[in-house]
Amino acid sequence: MVEPLRILSYNVRYFGHSLRGLASTRTGKRSIARGIASLAPLPHILCLQEVETSSLRSTLAFRPAKPEETQLESFMAELEHAFEELDRPFPYEAFYFRAHANRIGSRALSTMGLAMVVDTTRLRVEHHNALEPHPITHHHVRRFKDRKQARICAHLRVADRSGRALHLFNTHLSLPTPFAKEFWTGTDRMGFGVNQLHEARTLAEFVRRQSNGEPLVVCGDFNSPPGSPVYKFLTEEAGLVGVQNALGQIRGHPREFPTAGFLSLRMHLDHLFCNGRVRWLDLDGTLPFGDRRNPFHGKSDHVPLIGRFEIDGA
Repeated sequence: MVEPLRILSYNVRYFGHSLRGLASTRTGKRSIARGIASLAPLPHILCLQEVETSSLRSTLAFRPAKPEETQLESFMAELEHAFEELDRPFPYEAFYFRAHANRIGSRALSTMGLAMVVDTTRLRVEHHNALEPHPITHHHVRRFKDRKQARICAHLRVADRSGRALHLFNTHLSLPTPFAKEFWTGTDRMGFGVNQLHEARTLAEFVRRQSNGEPLVVCGDFNSPPGSPVYKFLTEEAGLVGVQNALGQIRGHPREFPTAGFLSLRMHLDHLFCNGRVRWLDLDGTLPFGDRRNPFHGKSDHVPLIGRFEIDGA
């Protein structure tokens, strides 16, 4: 019998939460690395959002070991060290998906991207789009196109020990655009943006085309709560299954089970989705934002979603 797979999806806020997002720190990387290394069972797949390459923000309070070292490389070094501390073998290979850079001249003030980390003792990576991530950004105002943060979808196709295929998609949708009148006239905003719905449609089409009916998991920060138009589109029109809803962890209310927070504000913005060829067993380790029992409490303005699943091999 093949052991189930475990996944962790987490917006790590470029490892800068200890300085309230002003700059990345070694403490931020180390604390998240130790949290991951302590999980039992270990995740076989890590999908991370808000990971930088190298910029003023990522190096202001943290000096990399080598000038050319990226944020993901320095995090992976911390993760490997955390495994050494626990005397656990290190099984991971990392892939970075570049999205956007804010520059003044040649100097990058901040950068943004996604990362996917795979346990290569359990999964064989057969395809990835790290060199050319799929763009999903909707530019509501064309003349501001070059100033808007680019949004992408990262994709891996992997196979398990039995040769069963699995498609993994990691993404981070935009915030709702303030350039639409609905932003100012409606009471709900997150997940109601016309740009967000456009990005969700672009994402769903990419997922459909790349997976071609094979088992798939889509995860990330969607900046959209359950019950929003974005969530409804993905689970109704696009035919994806909301994992937390399917396992009874949520019931569709937009403010239950927060996955992110700012000051006193609590929001459910992060999701796991799949198609009918993936069977979820549990969401053990997934706790709401603010729960102090969570080993990731206080390490980001989001909490990770963690779950185990099996692949349909038919």
